Amino acid sequence: MKVNNNRNKPGYLETARKGILKVRIKEAYEKLKTCQMCPRNCGVDRLNGETGICNTSLKARVASFHPHFGEEAPLVGTYGSGTIFFSYCNLLCNFCQNYDISHYGIGEEATDDQLADIMIHLQDRGCHNINFVTPSHVVTQILSGIEIAIKRGLNIPLVYNTGGYDHVDTLKLLDGIVDIYMPDFKFWNKTTANLTNLPGDYSERAKSAIIEMPHQVG
Repeated sequence: MKVNNNRNKPGYLETARKGILKVRIKEAYEKLKTCQMCPRNCGVDRLNGETGICNTSLKARVASFHPHFGEEAPLVGTYGSGTIFFSYCNLLCNFCQNYDISHYGIGEEATDDQLADIMIHLQDRGCHNINFVTPSHVVTQILSGIEIAIKRGLNIPLVYNTGGYDHVDTLKLLDGIVDIYMPDFKFWNKTTANLTNLPGDYSERAKSAIIEMPHQVG
């Protein structure tokens, strides 16, 4: 687990102050026109309701949000990690421990404004961080929600809790915004990956993603 070196001030506050966050949000929405948010490169127009592998169009779908005490100890602290579990996934592993969420999409759609409210709610509960679980397919919505939440007083670290199948170009949109990356790497072996329904290029893509993460946060 790598963390931003400036532990007293989440990086996204300065990124927003400089206007960089607003630019990143615009770039992220552009990516949804012919979706290339993750290595699946589905090419669908999510802005107009089309869906690809992740079954998600314009709005993110949230399965649950709450203080979580089952994460790594540095994230949990005393009052828990403020986890937001996103429905659906760009991986669809057949061994997923959250199968009903990732495969069946259990949850409800949330606007960017509602995502901001969730972040503030978790912060008000005393959570030490906002922990985005399975975020790879909803980076655009997360960025937009963060911008709104900052205006409402968001000031705790952000955790990107991913299965590792991330586009490096998408991760670069998060540079200076995400404070902690927590990739859950699956398998190096392609045969094993194929047996568990992972994409054939999973290990290569995940390796590139994981190399990018410490470049951003140290």
